[in-house]
Parts: sequence; C-alpha cells; structure tokens
Amino acid sequence: MIRSELVKKLEAENPGMTGEEVERIVDLFFNQIIQRLADGGRVEIRGFGAFSTRERQPRKGRNPRTGSAVDVPAKRVPYFKPGKEIRERLNK
Repeated sequence: MIRSELVKKLEAENPGMTGEEVERIVDLFFNQIIQRLADGGRVEIRGFGAFSTRERQPRKGRNPRTGSAVDVPAKRVPYFKPGKEIRERLNK
C-alpha cells in the first residue's frame, strides 16, 4: 500500500472528514515518527511494532563501476521490529 492509497482508504472509512483533513493527519503521523527517530528516540505502536535507528560503522566499500575503494561514512539507519500480533497474523 502506498501513501495515497492509505489516505483514500481512511477517507472512505471516515466520511465525516474531508480529504485534506485525512491528509493532514497522515502527514502529522509520519512526520512525528520521523522527527522522533531523527532525535534518536524510539516509536512503539502496540500490536504493530517498534521503529528505532541503528548505528552503522564506517567501512570501506567498492564503486561498482570502477571497482575502486571508497570510504562509506558512519550513519544511522531506520530499523523496524514487528510486534507479536503482526508476526502471528503473518504466519497463520
């Protein structure tokens, strides 16, 4: 499901809300998750899962075109750990 499909689905399930209101809510939801992760925090949605970040150490990589070594800097990457309920529903 892509973001626009989510907005349409929520709009259909909530006829009392306009498309703009639903879009603002979806934007707010995702922006809050992103901001919390950017601040180094963790976001847990019970029954769904937890979003966090993990540190990646600097390393040597290879340019696929030339084969030359390149330095890949340290960085934080997003990580998602599914909750118990979602794992159970996926493995029925």
